[in-house]
Amino acid sequence: MALTTKYKTHITDTIKICLRNKFQNYKPETDNMPFHYRLLGKDRMALFSFLQSLNTTFGTSIYEPVAKELAKITFKEVYTQYKLGNIITEGAQNEIQKIMNKLSVGGIVDKESEKEGIRKVAQSGKQNKLKSVKVDLFLVSKRDEIFMFDLKTVKPNKGDFISYKRNVLEWLAVYFFQNPKAKVHTFISIPYNPYEPKPYVRWTMKGMLDLKEEVKIAEEFWDFLAGKGTYMDLLYCFERAGIELRPEIDKYFSRFNR
Repeated sequence: MALTTKYKTHITDTIKICLRNKFQNYKPETDNMPFHYRLLGKDRMALFSFLQSLNTTFGTSIYEPVAKELAKITFKEVYTQYKLGNIITEGAQNEIQKIMNKLSVGGIVDKESEKEGIRKVAQSGKQNKLKSVKVDLFLVSKRDEIFMFDLKTVKPNKGDFISYKRNVLEWLAVYFFQNPKAKVHTFISIPYNPYEPKPYVRWTMKGMLDLKEEVKIAEEFWDFLAGKGTYMDLLYCFERAGIELRPEIDKYFSRFNR
C-alpha cells in the first residue's frame, strides 16, 4: 500500500518541522579556521559542520519522528523513546550471558529459541535494577503483538553488533518480567542500504544477529511500518521537503558570510 497524497504531504511536513527544529537548536563550531574560510567560505563550512551534527543525530531528530508518523497508518499504538521498565532478574541475566557466550564461539543464531529461553527465566531469581530502559520505536499491532526497534547507523562495526544484540535480549527480559505471555519481536533497523544496488554486506552482523528475524534494512523497515511502497514514497517526501526548504536553508547559511 503506497502512501496517499494527503499522507505524503503530512510526512513531508513532518520532515520539514524536524529540520527546522534542528536549525533552531544548532550551534555552529566556534573554532577559527582561517584557511578553510578563505578557500571555501564560512557559509559552506557552516553547512559542513551542520551536516556532521545532523548525521550524528539523524536517528532521533529525523528517522524516529518520521517512523512514528508512518507507523500510525498500520499499528494501533505507536511510541518513540518508550520507557520499557528497569527490572531484570538474575535468571534472565544468566540466560543472556549464556546466549552471548554461545554466539561468541560460533554458535548458531536462533532468535526464537533465544526468546523462549529468556521467557522461561524472566521472573526467576533476584530482581536487579537497570537504568531506565528505552526503546527507540515501540509498536502494538491490532492483534496485540509487540514490535520493538533499535534504530541504528548504517555502518556499525563488529563491536557495535555485539552491544546491539545484548541490548535487544535485555529488552525481552525486561518486558517478559512484566508480561511473561506476550508475543514480542525485537529488531535492529538500519534506515537505508549504503551499498545499494548491491545487497547490504555488513558481514560483521553475521553470527550475532538472526538476519531473517532480527534485522530490517531500508525497504524492509519502512515498508513494514506502513505497507509496500512506503520506502520509495518516503524518498520522494525527503526530496520534496529539501526542495521546499532550499530557500530557507540558503538564507540560513548565507548569514555566516557576513
